[in-house]
Amino acid sequence: MEMKLDEPRKRTNIRLFLGKKYYTYLRYFQWYTSKIKFANAYCENNLPYRAFIHKTPLIRKLSGVDIGLQYNKINNLKLASSKLNGLILKQGELFSFWKLVGKPTYRKGYRDGLILNPDGTFRAGAGGGLCQLSNIIYWITLHTPLTVTQRYRHSHDIFPDTKRTQPFGSGATCVYNYIDLQILNNTNYTYQLVVNIDEEYLWVEWRTDIPQDKFYEIYEKEHFIKSTYWGGYIRHNAIYRKVFNESGEQISDEFITENNALMMYTPLLT
Repeated sequence: MEMKLDEPRKRTNIRLFLGKKYYTYLRYFQWYTSKIKFANAYCENNLPYRAFIHKTPLIRKLSGVDIGLQYNKINNLKLASSKLNGLILKQGELFSFWKLVGKPTYRKGYRDGLILNPDGTFRAGAGGGLCQLSNIIYWITLHTPLTVTQRYRHSHDIFPDTKRTQPFGSGATCVYNYIDLQILNNTNYTYQLVVNIDEEYLWVEWRTDIPQDKFYEIYEKEHFIKSTYWGGYIRHNAIYRKVFNESGEQISDEFITENNALMMYTPLLT
C-alpha cells in the first residue's frame, strides 16, 4: 500500500491557541444548540446481558515517565469513571465522552497525569491519563453493533509495544473537549456502560437489555513500519472486524479504520 506522512511542521503558539479555541467552541455549539439527543440517564442496577467486557492494567512501567504520574492517573480515572458508570444509552441517543466527563480540573480533584503534546512529546497536566478510559470504551464498542461517529486516532506512537494484546491503533485519543469519542445507538437494544476499577485493572463493559445476536473479532491488516525521506519512521495498519451470527458462522468482514502514526522511538530495537 502506498502511503505518505508529511514531515511534521511546528505550529506557532498563537496558531495552536486560536485553533484550540475555535474547535472548543465548535464542540460547545454541537452540545448545546444541535437537536442531537445526548445520553444522560443512569441506572444503578446492571442490565441483564453482557455485550462485551475488557480490562487494562492501571500501572505500566514507561521509560522516562515519573511513576507518580501513573498513580495520579488512577485518581483521574476514578473521577472520570464516576461520571460514566451506569450510563444508559437508549436507541437514537449519542454518547459523548467529554460531555459526560466534563473538563478535568484541579478544583474537581484531578491530579497531574501524562498528557501528550501535539508534537509527540509529553508533559504533566490535570486529568492526564484519561485516554486509557476512552481507549477501552472504543475497543469494547467495536465488539457491538453501536456506531462510532467520532473517533480520533493517536497521531504519534510514543512507546514500544509491551505485552500488547490489541492491534496497534485500536484506541481513541481524547483532549477536552474537541477531540471527543462519540457513539450512536442506532440499534433496537438499550445499552449500559459499566466501569469498575480494582487494585490492578480498569474494567469496562457494555451491557444490554436483550442478548446480542452478532459477535465480533477485531484484527489488523497491512501492518508495517516505513522510513521517511525526512528521516523519521511511520507506523501503519488497518483495523477490520469479522462478524459472526449466533451459530458462529461468519457473515461479514468489515473495514473499520486505518492508522498512520509518527514513531517517537527507533523501531530497530534488538
